[in-house]
Amino acid sequence: METITGIDVEPVTDWLVKHVGLMAPLRFELIAGGRSNLTFRVTDALFRAVALRRPPVSHVLPTAHDMVREHTVIAALEPLGIPVAKPLGLCVDASVNGAPFYVMEFVDGFILRDREQAEVDFDEVTRATIGEHLAATLANLHDIDVDQAGLGDLARHDGYLERQLRRWRTQYEQMRVDGADHHRLIEEVGDRLAARVPAQQRTSIVHGDYRLDNTVLDQSGAIAAILDWEICTLGDPLADVGLMLDYWAEPADEMSALLGVAPTTAPGFITRAQLLDAYARHSSLDLSGVAYYQSFGYWKLACILQGVYARYSAGATAGDQGSVADFPTHIATLADLARQILEQ
Repeated sequence: METITGIDVEPVTDWLVKHVGLMAPLRFELIAGGRSNLTFRVTDALFRAVALRRPPVSHVLPTAHDMVREHTVIAALEPLGIPVAKPLGLCVDASVNGAPFYVMEFVDGFILRDREQAEVDFDEVTRATIGEHLAATLANLHDIDVDQAGLGDLARHDGYLERQLRRWRTQYEQMRVDGADHHRLIEEVGDRLAARVPAQQRTSIVHGDYRLDNTVLDQSGAIAAILDWEICTLGDPLADVGLMLDYWAEPADEMSALLGVAPTTAPGFITRAQLLDAYARHSSLDLSGVAYYQSFGYWKLACILQGVYARYSAGATAGDQGSVADFPTHIATLADLARQILEQ
């Protein structure tokens, strides 16, 4: 039987046949692009497809990569009209696959990961609408009443930024790699962010990694599904807004928060300022202090990327097999962008 990193084929097949109704034999295909949790496309004998999510195969931090949490969130949001993949099953028995996993519908559509793909999949007229859809969908998510959605106990309602600053600072320190010295830049920026935390206007569902390539688009450029809910929590919705802006690269930018050539540098996409205006049209929040959240977003990305780099350095390379040699430089650049925004 074929060996697939992250999938114990025989027991997982038995579980999917029994609990999801698939028909053996099953084909497991690792979906490219994931640098953290692993996502597999599973196709059965009748050519029906589902998606399976599981944690990384090694070097997993405590509380990170919680499959139950992801499943809980999308199961609560799917009936409320937020575009997510419909959940189909959750396995918490680690004896089946070495770690919990969940299964959801496979949403067909377009995931834009680079400029070339954006130019191939959509014309300029459609590209001009994608930012509006992205911003409006995020505003709709932030408008969800967390208690009415049954997610009121997902996390504390207050102190979001303080908790986030402590969390990512701790994970960064736990994920140090010999030879990747950032000259205390991340620590210094973290201290400055902690010293000027703004008041939280509202408690909302915070995706935590909201960006264009964490969504599936339909042919019209609308959001068919929001993906990758692994660090979703409750807290300050402007953290999602700041991060969305960080990822929304413009052609004149010296670098992007994304590794590679960002899709939004293709002709037709709206500007970062227009993206913020699009969110504002669908939200009652005061966005005048959004620069802080952009700085926080860059800093958080630096900490997250350090964790990815540490896992790859430790040998957990299932998933995106791209080169990680430039990660230390990219981490330092992200932290420096955070510093520059704070100083402006």
